[in-house]
Amino acid sequence: MATEGQKKPTRLKVVPNTPSMSARKATFQPQKGVLTGQKHAEEVTDPTYRFDDHLDRMIHAGTAKLTGGISPSALWEAYADWAIHLVTSPGKQGQLVQKAVRKSDKLMRFTQACCAFSYDPEACTEPLPQDKRFAGQAWKTWPFNFYSQAFLLHQQWWYNATTEVRGVTRQHEDVVNFVTRQVLDVFSPSNFPATNPEVLGMTLQQGGQNLLRGYKNLWEDVERANKGKTPVGLDRFKVGENVAVTPGKVVFRNSLMELIQYAPTTDKVHQEPILIVPAWIMKYYILDLLPENSLVKYLTEQGFTVFIMSWKNPDATDRNVSFDDYRSKGVMAALDAVQRISKSDKVHGIGYCLGGTLLAITAAAMARDDDDRFQDLSFLAA
Repeated sequence: MATEGQKKPTRLKVVPNTPSMSARKATFQPQKGVLTGQKHAEEVTDPTYRFDDHLDRMIHAGTAKLTGGISPSALWEAYADWAIHLVTSPGKQGQLVQKAVRKSDKLMRFTQACCAFSYDPEACTEPLPQDKRFAGQAWKTWPFNFYSQAFLLHQQWWYNATTEVRGVTRQHEDVVNFVTRQVLDVFSPSNFPATNPEVLGMTLQQGGQNLLRGYKNLWEDVERANKGKTPVGLDRFKVGENVAVTPGKVVFRNSLMELIQYAPTTDKVHQEPILIVPAWIMKYYILDLLPENSLVKYLTEQGFTVFIMSWKNPDATDRNVSFDDYRSKGVMAALDAVQRISKSDKVHGIGYCLGGTLLAITAAAMARDDDDRFQDLSFLAA
């Protein structure tokens, strides 16, 4: 730990966060002799190059674009597992039939009470605590209370249908339950103007101007997407100006990532540095957005030397990069650089999102190899 009066190491020179440095941090700039496409170019012209394998990759890439990255085969496998076991479970089928009858009876009695009395009868069911779609008073009036109650009862029935089916693996049950819930939410009465009393009330109040604004925003979003433009408002955020303004410098670079170092801003400095592994599907500055909510800034103010990885945006030259490359050339290479710079035997590891998954796998491989350089590990949303 830090000793009283110890100053920041002179080797950790913090340079001003100038626009040129911010650009270098935000955009991966290959160095001559470090990041070249020669190897990948040779692989394409190699006699062993297989056209059929290239064709499969193209089809899979096209499918991923159409499905938003969701694997149709994985969904098919999960739903097939669920459907086959449900078909061969007459007891579960009978239970679902009984639930359907009871829920239909509840909804019918609720409807009769709504029509016979002027007050709102007791609800058939209540939404989950985090579901605020039908919390407004307008949803308690006819016929919108019927719409919400019918939807919630259907949602409950499908939850019963997709869970506790004997023989279905836990992973497939989670997938089927989650996807079914997402599909049902599409048809929620809150998503349609004609069945949403709050939207109808706003439309009457504003004379339909809210719908016109919504249509204008939709048209603008579609137009910008077709032209390859960034979403509206994104140009207000400039890396190094109003985003990622904590001073730091790039201290290491290889074919997959850059390592950025942030020096502590205190007189007392912790001996062990921190290495943060973010997900490679987002930018490193997700943890350094603004000074008031920057984890990097907070850690440096506590006397820690912070290193964070900035992953390269992959392109066609990275098509043969494997997951293990991200482990060896990513986390392990960064860990080697951190130790070389800080002269510390131990390093605190932090993994964020998919970076946490990668960090956990790396740590497991290190434990197998009796590599104990991590002092401890922390995981955020991983």
